[in-house]
Amino acid sequence: MDQVFGALLIFTLVPGLGALPLSGWIVRLFSGQQLSQVGTGNVGVSAAFYHGGTVAGIFAVVAEALKGIAAVLIARYFFGSDAIWPVFSLIFLVMGRYWGSQGAGTTNVAWGFFVYDPLVAGLVFLVSFIGFTVLRMREQGRLFVLVLMPLLTALIHPTDGGRVLAVACLSGLVFWIYQKIPDDLELPAMKSTGESRRMFRFFQGDRALKSLATVLDPSEVGAKAATLSQLEAWGYPVAPGYVLPAGDDPTALIRVVSPSATSPVVVRSSAVGEDSLTSSAAGQYVSVTEVNSPAALDQAITVCLNAYNSTSARSYRESRDLPDGKMTVLVQPHIFGTFSGVAFSRDPVAHMGDQVVVEALPGDASRVVSGQVTPERYQVSVDDAIAPNTNDKNSWQLPQDLALNVQGSGKTPKALIAQVAYLTRHLERSFHGIPQDVEWTFDGEQLWVLQSRPVTTLVPIWTRKIAAEVIPGVIRPLTWSINRPLTCGVWGRLFTSVLGDRADGLDFTQTATLHYSRAYFNATLLGDLFSRMGLPPDSLEFLTRGAKFNRPPLATTARNLPGLWRLLRQEMKLPKKFAAAQRTEFSPIQAQWEAQPLADLDEPEIIERIKAVMSTLEEATYYNILAPLSLALRQALFGVDLALLDNGKSPEVMALVELKEMADGMRSLIPELDLDDSTYRNTSPGSGASLFAALSEHPDGHPVFDQLEQFLNKYGYLSATATDIAVPTWRESPQPVKELLTQFLLQPPTSTTTPANKPANKPNSPSNTRFPLAKLRQRQVQARLDLKGQVAEVYNRLLATLRSCFVELESRWLTQGHLQKQGDIFFLTWPEIQDQVAQTSAAPVDTTALEKAANHLKLKVELAAGHWQAAGNHRAPYLVYGQPTAVPTAPSPMLASETLKGIGASAGRIEGTIQVLENLSDTSMTIDRQTILVVPYTDAGWSPLLARIGGLISEVGGQLSHGAIVAREYGIPAVMDVTDATHRLATGQRVRIDGQQGTIEVIDEVIDPA
Repeated sequence: MDQVFGALLIFTLVPGLGALPLSGWIVRLFSGQQLSQVGTGNVGVSAAFYHGGTVAGIFAVVAEALKGIAAVLIARYFFGSDAIWPVFSLIFLVMGRYWGSQGAGTTNVAWGFFVYDPLVAGLVFLVSFIGFTVLRMREQGRLFVLVLMPLLTALIHPTDGGRVLAVACLSGLVFWIYQKIPDDLELPAMKSTGESRRMFRFFQGDRALKSLATVLDPSEVGAKAATLSQLEAWGYPVAPGYVLPAGDDPTALIRVVSPSATSPVVVRSSAVGEDSLTSSAAGQYVSVTEVNSPAALDQAITVCLNAYNSTSARSYRESRDLPDGKMTVLVQPHIFGTFSGVAFSRDPVAHMGDQVVVEALPGDASRVVSGQVTPERYQVSVDDAIAPNTNDKNSWQLPQDLALNVQGSGKTPKALIAQVAYLTRHLERSFHGIPQDVEWTFDGEQLWVLQSRPVTTLVPIWTRKIAAEVIPGVIRPLTWSINRPLTCGVWGRLFTSVLGDRADGLDFTQTATLHYSRAYFNATLLGDLFSRMGLPPDSLEFLTRGAKFNRPPLATTARNLPGLWRLLRQEMKLPKKFAAAQRTEFSPIQAQWEAQPLADLDEPEIIERIKAVMSTLEEATYYNILAPLSLALRQALFGVDLALLDNGKSPEVMALVELKEMADGMRSLIPELDLDDSTYRNTSPGSGASLFAALSEHPDGHPVFDQLEQFLNKYGYLSATATDIAVPTWRESPQPVKELLTQFLLQPPTSTTTPANKPANKPNSPSNTRFPLAKLRQRQVQARLDLKGQVAEVYNRLLATLRSCFVELESRWLTQGHLQKQGDIFFLTWPEIQDQVAQTSAAPVDTTALEKAANHLKLKVELAAGHWQAAGNHRAPYLVYGQPTAVPTAPSPMLASETLKGIGASAGRIEGTIQVLENLSDTSMTIDRQTILVVPYTDAGWSPLLARIGGLISEVGGQLSHGAIVAREYGIPAVMDVTDATHRLATGQRVRIDGQQGTIEVIDEVIDPA
């Protein structure tokens, strides 16, 4: 019965004893302060020393020690020599201590454990005290003690497993509490009560001298110091230095640095939260230069620390909703610069382009950043094609054979400006493409990096590399108002499935935007999401420049394994899930819509039809995003040669194959047709019209029109730009189909492949005979390629259905006088169209109001059309930083012997003449097998041209893009992802392209004006 009563006391009285805020009462008695309302809010021994002084701290130690001793004695009284119940008593004491008075219970456990097991406690104290005194590492020391307790218990009591387990539980509980409560030892020592300051500094423990020679944690020392330590590790020219963490005693640092008149130092603030992507805190904190004595160094450290709580710094943090953190101090040798300045890796005014902006002056860097002297300003063009090896510690140095174009004049040597510009762009590449603001100085012999931080006004980074392939060209308002919510919503759905609760607060509507009426994806947001998912930190560079996808950080990946597993399961179930959706959703609803023609619906019913299509499109968009990702992932994982794959399930390829078969069947009619020479050789842009005019007059030509009608019934939903509903479908405008059929009929491609003769299906292919594993991998990739084609058909059919709804509305509004010409409706947004239908459908009808609304609608269309047309006259850069304001400028043209690099997408080599074609509206040029076509992108609309050329260069796209697939089908060399190719290459230039290596060599820079 006594033991039952004892257990009851341990479960109830002991936690209550732990909850008694004795340390708080003692401090209030001695100093009048209430610990729960000052500092960290902890009511513990450390807080007692800090706020109450040495005497109060000693009394607090005694009080808390007595609690721990009492807990052990209570267990001993009721349970005698039992080894487990005293530890249980300490566990419940610590639980009460944490929940009742916000304390870790370290003192309780230390003294209670000393009474419980003096030998183990003594050994733990001795070993940990020696380690702590020598190493001065507080965080590691805590963990060491908590591990040492159960370890020594096991060594001294090897047969008492229950005791060891109980002590391990006690250590685990204390460790858990350490992670939950703030640490009083992080508070600045100089603000502690005077007589306890020395003791408090000792117990703070962490090494006072943190060197830039080791990579430091920005959450501990601030981004400025941490960045310099990282740059030092990467091999950049950074002066050596030491960092004084918040609250540490500066005595050791002052003694080691020992500045003098001949060896002065600079003291700089490095606040936690400074120099981030969203807030630079530029000018908020201070630096003290030319510190030449220990006393001056001590004073300079105080000045830097006090700057954190200045009025302007506090206002800055409050205006940006930044939490209060801590200030560390960075001390480095003072470098007397002969020339100094700042450099921006991207133009902070233009927000785009290859220009590095360098500001410089003779003397120290402080002259430039002070703002009191106007610096010399230079602009240096550093092509993104220059890819220094960031793994080489000397790769930041400007190669001797590389000449950079420096614009600007002044006293600073241009060779130095070029080196600074190259270094600055090199730094940007090291930081995964994030624009950098670099402070530098040159001492006459060595260039030094003093600071590098993100340019906050140049984020987020927007990339058109991906978007230009998904939804290319200049985009009309209606297309964007529909595509953007669909795309952003599905990307948010995918990322949320991986991140779970960690996706809370992320605004996925910022995934995409329009600049210059072109679609851009938020590479900064996507890069951040990739990092959260455990993917490589250089994913941003992978997105913007197609860099190699490196190994992900294992620690982050491990934390995201559950989410990544969920995503992997979605990928593995994709074929079955899509098949089910096709059977139960996509096919039935398409049949339902076809059974009820749009002509039978009134305008509100058409709006409801549009909403239904968009709802179905949302689900189809999920598959349309995930299926290509799945294909790319498996192709990269298994390394299957794309030339061995059969693209026969792709709608565009199936259409090409059927047109070729149709052409083969009607070729016997050609001799009987009265065709002129230019049409027969297929060199005239109107060859298709001439051919079909001749067929209409021939008695045996009518079956061709029937076959063409059947073809359009099957593939009429395709268009020149499948994802842009403003572009007419082949059914509405069949001229591209006629041109392609004419091409196949009069000049058939010599290397066109069909599913019947694909290498992948040859019975004696190595993948089928000697390498069964290779065959299995190929089947895996082929299945995903087939799935991509099936998804594309569903997605494109839904977009064609959506377009037909808007075209029906437009035809009615043209009749009613609300619009002026065909295509006007696509210059309105989806909400504006809904508002217009709601107004015209409202009763009673107000003729004057309707007329006024119609005029207002026409004005909207006119303004939007003008903006869209103007945007089409401007070149749109592939990367935009922040919010651009300037009009883009064309890049410099390529000269002879220069080489461009892209992605090799279709093997083969050819030397030919460049023909630049930025859009399909210009069809007046002559194209033949010696023509190398340079285009911004490719999709189904370009197929008639691709059938006639000798080589292809595209600004966007990869090995699985439409242009690459068609190029492989036609057997023509193709190089994709060549940034600004339509502006860097010019019509008439002779080039040599290698579709295997992805290279373009300029042979002749002479441009033929004709």
